[in-house]
Amino acid sequence: MLSNPQMAGGPEREDKVSLEVTEEILQSMEVGLAFRDYNGRISSLDFHKASSYVVTASDDESIRLYDVSTATCLKTINSKKYGVDLVCFTSHPTTVIYSSKNGWDESLRLLSLNDNKYLRYFKGHHDRVVSLSLCSRKECFISGSLDRTVLLWDQRAEKSQGLLHVQGRPATAYDDQGLVFTIAFGGYIRMFDARMYEKGPFDIFSVGGDMSDANVVKFSNDGRLMLLTTTDGHIHVLDSFRGTLLSTFSVKPVSSNATLEASFSPDGMFVMSGSGDGSVYAWSVRSGKEVTSWLSTESEPPVIKWAPGSLMFATGSSELSFWIPDLSKLAAYVGGRK
Repeated sequence: MLSNPQMAGGPEREDKVSLEVTEEILQSMEVGLAFRDYNGRISSLDFHKASSYVVTASDDESIRLYDVSTATCLKTINSKKYGVDLVCFTSHPTTVIYSSKNGWDESLRLLSLNDNKYLRYFKGHHDRVVSLSLCSRKECFISGSLDRTVLLWDQRAEKSQGLLHVQGRPATAYDDQGLVFTIAFGGYIRMFDARMYEKGPFDIFSVGGDMSDANVVKFSNDGRLMLLTTTDGHIHVLDSFRGTLLSTFSVKPVSSNATLEASFSPDGMFVMSGSGDGSVYAWSVRSGKEVTSWLSTESEPPVIKWAPGSLMFATGSSELSFWIPDLSKLAAYVGGRK
C-alpha cells in the first residue's frame, strides 16, 4: 500500500479542494494512494456523499470499507455465500445495498458494515442485476436486471414499489433531487417522473444510432448533463433537459460481461472513462477534446468514480487507486496565475 501525506489530515482535505478542475490539473493527476491486496477484480466502488468513506465490491467476494482521510481499510466483509457485484452507500456511511454474483439468488441486500448484519432483503429479480442507483435525498432506489425488468424500491420495504419492463440490458439512474429517474436501453434514454412513472416516459432521447448494450447512465451533479456508456466503447454526453447529444467519446469496446464506467467531474466540465484496454481517459465536455489519458497493462475497463466535491477520483481494477494532482507539476501553472 502506498500512502501520500497530501491525502491524510481529515478536515484539512476540504481546504485542498479550493482549486477548480482544469485541464492542467487533470494532466497532473497521478496515483497518490493504492491498495493492492485484492484477490480478484473490483466490480464496483462508491464514495459516501457526506463522509470520507469509500466502499468496494470485488470478485474475491469481499466488501471493503475505507477511510480516505486516514488512508486506511476500516473493514473487510466476505460474502462467500452470495458473492457481490454492485455496491452503493445509503445515506448512512456504514450501511450499503449490494447485489449478488452467485447465479442462483438475485436478491439485493441492505447490509450494516458495523456489525455485518443484513437489515433487509429485496427480492424480485430473476437474473443478474446490472444497474443499481440510490436516490441521495430519499430512501428509494432503482435496480435494473438482465431479466429485462427495472424495479423501484423503498429501503424500508422488502417488496418492490414498482416494476417496468424493458427490451434489453437496462442502465438506470436517479437525478440528485430524486424527482426524475432514467432508464437507458436499445439506443435510447427514457426519462421518467419519479412520482408518475406509471404513465411512461415523459421524454425519450436518442444517442445517435448506437444500439449496443447500455452499460452506465449518470447525471452530472447539477443535473444539467447526463452520460451513457455502451459496450461498443462509446460515451455519449447529452443535455438532460433538451436531450441534445453534445459529444460522443470513443474508447476500445468492452466484452459483454464487462461494464464500461464513466464519471463526471464534480463541476460537470470533464468526463473520465475506463476503456476496453484498461486505460483511463479524460475529455472536456465544452471542447469535446481529449485532455489526457493514463495507459494500463490491464485488459478490462476499470470502474471509476470522482470523489464528491474533491480534486480526486478513484479507479478499481485488480487494485484500488486514488488519483490526486501532483502539486509539483502544478507549481509553474499556479505561480503563473498569481
